[in-house]
Parts: sequence; structure tokens; C-alpha cells
Amino acid sequence: MSSAPEPPAFKSESPKEKDFRNPGLRGVRTTTLFRAVNPELFIKPNKPVMAFGLITLSLCVAYIGYLHATEENKKDLYEAIDSEGHSYMRRRTSKWD
Repeated sequence: MSSAPEPPAFKSESPKEKDFRNPGLRGVRTTTLFRAVNPELFIKPNKPVMAFGLITLSLCVAYIGYLHATEENKKDLYEAIDSEGHSYMRRRTSKWD
């Protein structure tokens, strides 16, 4: 007539404590299509890959900025040919000056 105590392995937890174990959407039941379309919600972040991607993207943006800056500097110069046939670089001037 006495009830046996529950074993410690089957300790009941409140729903809030259970949610802290699986942060994000890992603990939520979803479809395979949703997981395939949104893998970033279910895959653990990979720090070396993130660092490589950040450095690569930064270098690409810096290179495009460099190309843009050097192209603007070249716009002011053009190759002119004098009456003797010699070519030289000349700075562009405005007709309004």
C-alpha cells in the first residue's frame, strides 16, 4: 500500500527547462522541405568556415574598391598625339575652364 519513490533517472522537468537544452528550432518538429530550404537554422555554426568566408568577402569588396579607385584616376588622363606623331599622356580639361 505504500508507493515506491520514482527513480532519479525519470525526474520530471518543467517545459521551460527542457527548451533551454535545444535552443532555436532544433527541438521543433518540422518537415524535410523546411529543413532543406532553411539549413542555417538546424546546422551548428562552423567558426573556421565563417572566418574564411568573412575574409574572402572582405578581400573581394576591397579589390572592387581598388579597381574603382584606379579607374577614376585613369579617367583624367588620355593619350594625345602631337603634330610630329609622338604620343603622350595629357590631363583632361573642361571646355568651360
